[in-house]
Amino acid sequence: MSNRYEVVFSCYLRDDTPERVMAALRWHLGMDTEIPDGLDDHDGQLYPLLLPDNYANRRFPGGDVVSLHREVQEFTCDGELHEWELFARSHWVDDSMLYLRSLLDLIAPHIAQSGYGGHFRDIGDTEVTVFAFHDGTYEPIEIWGIDPL
Repeated sequence: MSNRYEVVFSCYLRDDTPERVMAALRWHLGMDTEIPDGLDDHDGQLYPLLLPDNYANRRFPGGDVVSLHREVQEFTCDGELHEWELFARSHWVDDSMLYLRSLLDLIAPHIAQSGYGGHFRDIGDTEVTVFAFHDGTYEPIEIWGIDPL
C-alpha cells in the first residue's frame, strides 16, 4: 500500500518567466497535452505531476485544484506589473514524491516573491512540510530525503 500526500503550490512567477518553463507548467497542470520540448525522464518529468484527479478518484475533501494565470499585481508609473499566479493542490502517491524536487528546481529561479511557496503532507498527518522560495532556490533544500548535491 502506498502512502498518499497532499501537495500544494501557492506562489507567483515573474512575468518574464521563460516560455519553456511556462510550457512545462502548463503540461504538468494538464493545460497542454503534448510534452514540451526539453523535458524528459532524466529531469524527473515522466508524467504530469499536477494533473488534477477526476472526482471519481478523489482522495481528500475538495479534490484536486489547479490554476495558472497571469494577473496584475500592481500599477506603476510605467504601467501594470504582471505576475503568473500558480496554485495547485493535488494528491500524489509516494512514488511521485521522488519528483517534487525537479518541479521545485524548475520554478524556483523564476519566483516573483520570496516566502511561502507551498507544502506537502501525508494525508493522514496534521503536520506539513513547508517549502519557501528565496534567491532562486527553496528551503528545505532536502526534500523527501533527497540530498540536492
